[in-house]
Amino acid sequence: MIGTVLSIFWSHWTLFLGVSLFIAYKWLTSPYDFFEKKNVICEKPVIFFENFKSLIFRQESMFDMFKRFYMKFKKYKYYGMFEIRSPALNIASPEIIKQITVKDFDSFLNHRPVFDPEDEPLFGNTLFALKDQKWKDMRATLSPAFTGSKMRLMFQLMDECGHNAMKFLKSEAKGKGQIEMELKDLFTRFTNDVIATCAFGLQINSLLEKDNRFYHMSRKATNVSGFAALRFFLLTNFHQITKLFKIKFFDEKFSNYFYSLVLDTMQERAAKGIFRPDMIQLLMEARKGTLQASDVDKPDIDEGFATAQEFSTGQKPVNRFWTNDEVVAQCFVFFGAGFETSSALMGFCAHELMQNPDVQQKLIEEIDQVRKELGDEPLTYEVLQRMQYMDMVISETLRKWPPAIATDRVCNKPYVIDRESGDGVKLNPGDVISIPIVGLHYDPEYFPNPDKFDPERFSPENKTQIQPFTYMPFGVGPRNCIGSRFALMETKVVIFHLLSEFTFEASPRTCIPITMDKTSFQLKPAGGFWINFKPRREESLL
Repeated sequence: MIGTVLSIFWSHWTLFLGVSLFIAYKWLTSPYDFFEKKNVICEKPVIFFENFKSLIFRQESMFDMFKRFYMKFKKYKYYGMFEIRSPALNIASPEIIKQITVKDFDSFLNHRPVFDPEDEPLFGNTLFALKDQKWKDMRATLSPAFTGSKMRLMFQLMDECGHNAMKFLKSEAKGKGQIEMELKDLFTRFTNDVIATCAFGLQINSLLEKDNRFYHMSRKATNVSGFAALRFFLLTNFHQITKLFKIKFFDEKFSNYFYSLVLDTMQERAAKGIFRPDMIQLLMEARKGTLQASDVDKPDIDEGFATAQEFSTGQKPVNRFWTNDEVVAQCFVFFGAGFETSSALMGFCAHELMQNPDVQQKLIEEIDQVRKELGDEPLTYEVLQRMQYMDMVISETLRKWPPAIATDRVCNKPYVIDRESGDGVKLNPGDVISIPIVGLHYDPEYFPNPDKFDPERFSPENKTQIQPFTYMPFGVGPRNCIGSRFALMETKVVIFHLLSEFTFEASPRTCIPITMDKTSFQLKPAGGFWINFKPRREESLL
């Protein structure tokens, strides 16, 4: 009798398990014919891992994976990738990229959703995550904060942070001859101080006050490695599961700190009549309905080849009520974009200068010439922007190490890609396209000998020959990075001050060549950026 009951139990359990596995299999593989139906080439997906197996098992960094896929399929105008049941059509043709991101922008208004604004209001309400008209309103509202005139106002704040970094290194090197430093730590502390002063009006020196709370929270907000990377992966790919188990990316302690920082600062400024030319001031004006349209960039000087072009969306700054979530989220943009990606740019730039001493020497000569012309006068925004070779070096760093490995758009109305060829790909609302920026930047057809660090690609004679829509370090089209001027300016400031007093040289812990960290979704080298800072002259330490 017991044997019969057990037999029935096991037979039912086996049937249930079999049916469950079959349903799971069908669910997992249901998108696998997406590209086949559209006659688009793609690499065969591996069940559950799709095309991300090497990334999930830490066999390859995201940087190397996207580059590998592009090189494999670049002879096609587009190719498919499966990102955990989510098919994304990768565009390899510069002409089609232009068509989608600029000419037909209204058919691809948004990025794919990452976080639900209700679940993660800090990220879900940022300019990057906002959609449709709400995005247009916020972009038009924020654009005046990032024009050339606003950068001029912020420049002295940044320049002071650059002086502090240089003074700190001089103090550390005194009596030692040279010092070994991990650049990521140095530059995240520098960018932290820049963000603190330019966005929030806080005076912080994170190189001296190493455990200050603002820096600690900044690190917490931008860390996407280790367990945080796993949590990010789950939140972005298995939303329903993470919602069921109430998994959050930002804990309550961090959210409360950040909300208090922004809202309390606004309240204090309003009560005391304090004015500062920063992000919080702009948002205060927007909330009060007193925001005025600023100069829509018609720069009187060259602000750098890599500067993202501003496209008009036909929208004027909107004076309407912004919720606390929306206001605080825009300040959070400074953390995500200004803290981590800018410090990575600085680190890669310094590493390339160390590894290419001829380039470093040429840049030092330009810096010394500028200092000689300035005499006792301080560095200015206009003088920095006129430094041609500096801009060439930064532009080439961004080509070789783009902060955004890829960017995406979501189709919001029926659309046909490459319709002129007669066999174009039909897209429906909700379909995702991806633009493999790193692949285009390493394509020898557009950038010969792409692994070589060669600033001459961006000389006045050569940069005009670069094919449009093959160089996109800050994204592309109207949804490009609004803060490109800010990132370029702070990078140039810190490189200027450091090379004024030091040379960058290899240390025993320097990694040559650089290999990418396989445990993080962020662009960073395995083992860090270790170099020696060697004083250029003894009197600089006095």
